[in-house]
Amino acid sequence: MVASQPMIQLRRVFRSFGSTQAVHDVSFEVEAGQVFGYIGPNGAGKTTSMRILATLDLPDYGDALIDGFSCVNDPDRVRRRLGFMPDNFGTYANMNCIEYLDFFARSYGILGRDRTRALRRTLAYTGLDKIAEKSIRGLSKGMRQRLCLGRAMIHDPAVLILDEPANGLDPRARIELRQMICGLAAEGKALLVSSHILSELGEMCDSIGIIERGKLIVSGTVAEIKTKLRPHIDVLVQLTDGGEQLSHWLAGKPKVANIQVSERVVRFQFACTDPQLQAELLRAIISANFSVLEYSTESRSLEDVFLQITTGAVQ
Repeated sequence: MVASQPMIQLRRVFRSFGSTQAVHDVSFEVEAGQVFGYIGPNGAGKTTSMRILATLDLPDYGDALIDGFSCVNDPDRVRRRLGFMPDNFGTYANMNCIEYLDFFARSYGILGRDRTRALRRTLAYTGLDKIAEKSIRGLSKGMRQRLCLGRAMIHDPAVLILDEPANGLDPRARIELRQMICGLAAEGKALLVSSHILSELGEMCDSIGIIERGKLIVSGTVAEIKTKLRPHIDVLVQLTDGGEQLSHWLAGKPKVANIQVSERVVRFQFACTDPQLQAELLRAIISANFSVLEYSTESRSLEDVFLQITTGAVQ
């Protein structure tokens, strides 16, 4: 069986503006059904990378592919397979929602009943069906973002590039947008999402890439990156009594380090991220007759990872 090709590929892409290297030798892939989080400070090269994928800019060197078609050599084919949601999008003040989406459906050459079905599907999926005839100028920020997403998906593309889709949204709107993004991935679409809200990306992304000063520092699943940067977990054990005794008991165990005791609470580092070995350690503590009230592990957030591997440098 031949493995399917990645839906999004950057292959050693370089792009400079004068003396500034906006993108420097960046490569990554996104498979169908995956959400890839693209993370970096302002000016890191995220938007330039996405503009190249959206056929709005050309690399100085390298190539970008959407569904196997080159963004450089086959831009027309790419555009039919791609939906791009920029961080700022233009609207036509005198249009309502359905007129706006209809305009872009016609622009993609969707005709007759196919266009009617596309409009119904998009309005229903984005939750705009109840306000389809409302003027764009009267939409809230959240509804405008839904409209922009609808514009990007009106032609049912296999790939979606979303630049800061949750920017400026309230908590409910962010949750609903995240659910829509995950739903699109469940349909088999590949999505690249750029965001400054790292907690959001950590919850919905299958993998991430962190870029700074034009260079991709690290990429992979969130779990892989966390393990690579910090191959241990922080453990907290709360007891009814016997904190010092547990501390002495742990001192003789392999993979245990940095033990700290505060009355009935013992904290330590366990140099293993395997859940099975963690469970065995807890079982051994209970078998040694320590009265455990609480046993918890403290995982690192995506924000912690980002701060550890970036320097905050700008170009």
